[in-house]
Amino acid sequence: MAGRPRSGAERLTRSGIVAAAIDLADAHDLAALSMRSVARQLGVMPMSLYNHVANKEELLDGMVDAVFAEFYAPVPGAEWRSEVRRRAVTARDALKRHPWAVGLMDSRRNAGYETLLHHDAVIGCLREAGFSLTLTGHAFAVLDAHLYGFLIQEVSMPFQPGQDLAELANQIVAALPEGQLPYFREFTIEHALQPGYDFGDEFEVGLDLVLDGLAQQLAVADRGRAS
Repeated sequence: MAGRPRSGAERLTRSGIVAAAIDLADAHDLAALSMRSVARQLGVMPMSLYNHVANKEELLDGMVDAVFAEFYAPVPGAEWRSEVRRRAVTARDALKRHPWAVGLMDSRRNAGYETLLHHDAVIGCLREAGFSLTLTGHAFAVLDAHLYGFLIQEVSMPFQPGQDLAELANQIVAALPEGQLPYFREFTIEHALQPGYDFGDEFEVGLDLVLDGLAQQLAVADRGRAS
């Protein structure tokens, strides 16, 4: 005999609450997020959430931890450049799915296990490749500066990839002072507003420049150790 359907309260778990909060933030941004709105999303009373999540700050901790779990974790001992590159590309994909998370990823005081696990994997990959502790710190900082900085720009773009840019191009060109800003005019008209241009393509170009620089620093350090 089949059991009766379980109620929303019976299905309530911490992971379910976090997942509902992420869905809400993905659809409406963080401004729409509250314990009450998450309870409404789940079809339960707000007070029932507090049996699993202490407050909104703890909920945000869980949401950030869940996004870190979507990043590829580099494998210590594997070829560092391809591992770190894959991590950056998958992290960008995850943050495009969850743009509300861009400014939160390293801001939480109570880092969750997935967050710490991910950081350990990145550090381990760099250390096993021969990066010193100092160079590991430099590498992690510049890689994340590129990742998060690029995402802030990308999610703020006033147009989407593939969008018809003709109207936007006309507006921009019409607003340019005649005979002034020649380099901006050239770049805008002849490059940025051409069909097929996608600002997002710049991410991997910049990433490879960062990786080239880190590889060069590692080689210098290796030569120093060998001498």
